Amino acid sequence: MITTTITVTWAIMAIIIPAFWQAARYVTSRPPTAVPDTLQNSIEFILDGITAFVDASMGAARRGFVPYIGSLAIFLVVANLTGLIGVRPPSADLSTTLALATLTFLNIQYYGLRAKGLRAYIKGFFEPIPLMLPLNIISSLALPFSMAFRLFGNLMGGSMIMGLIYRFAPLLVPVLPHMYFDLFAGLMQTFIFTMLTMTFIADAMG
Repeated sequence: MITTTITVTWAIMAIIIPAFWQAARYVTSRPPTAVPDTLQNSIEFILDGITAFVDASMGAARRGFVPYIGSLAIFLVVANLTGLIGVRPPSADLSTTLALATLTFLNIQYYGLRAKGLRAYIKGFFEPIPLMLPLNIISSLALPFSMAFRLFGNLMGGSMIMGLIYRFAPLLVPVLPHMYFDLFAGLMQTFIFTMLTMTFIADAMG
């Protein structure tokens, strides 16, 4: 079944992927001695901002996460802001947020295991005392659900409020509610989700 969430997500991907592929081709095809134009400066500004974000949260030694964090942040920004044009954000659907949180969970486990080794990774579930094993396992498994419901709850709540406003006042253009529930909340939830992703991955790696 093709839902609104799937349709909007595909539309976002159809815009983002070609746009950034062309942007990468444009920057890499320019001669090193060429004076940067507005487009190149804009692309480098976005890349430098994401790189600085990763450096501040994970350390410069972990810049390898810039593509993942950048892709996650850009998708969430665009997805969260679709409410500004009257479209239900994909992130207001639990299936979307749970999928994103699962990706983060898999990254946490994979890079934590690779950084620490199997023995230290398993040992971590028994700390600070062996009796904590069940709680540590539950805490680890609950992480993606916690992240997913946090993002979903905030976006779904804002989407429902905006829907009620348009239902009972269809001729009203609620600029201020849009600014808060779509723009501010959308950007804030993007920041929180990506920050949590970086923090948990960095903590797992030690």
